[in-house]
Amino acid sequence: MPPRTAIFPADRHDLYAAHAYSAAIRSGDLLFVSGQVGSRSDGSPEPDFEAQVRLAFDNLKATLQAGGCGLDDIIDLTSFHTDPEHQFDTIMKIKNEVFPTAPYPNWTAVGVNWLAGFDFEIKVIARIAD
Repeated sequence: MPPRTAIFPADRHDLYAAHAYSAAIRSGDLLFVSGQVGSRSDGSPEPDFEAQVRLAFDNLKATLQAGGCGLDDIIDLTSFHTDPEHQFDTIMKIKNEVFPTAPYPNWTAVGVNWLAGFDFEIKVIARIAD
């Protein structure tokens, strides 16, 4: 089994230390990215929902980059939503900006009732380019 290597973005937010987890783990040619939220650098949630989703994607991009990947390397994506019925249009608008052309990653969206003060979270598995 390949060794696990912890990956953190350059401007990591305080949530990693506060909750004792890695932004991502590299194992072989795969990068397993922990749930990324719209966290400010101090770990607090961005209050505006659209801005929070955009910041979550920015945090995701920074983590992917730190692991040697980009958005095009995402294989599997899971998102978590506190109010999917009312958030769907905003999320789809941003999704279409982030992933404007096929092939799209597979995506599973899950409704949840709590995300530690956040309203959107996104986690992915990506293949690290050669």
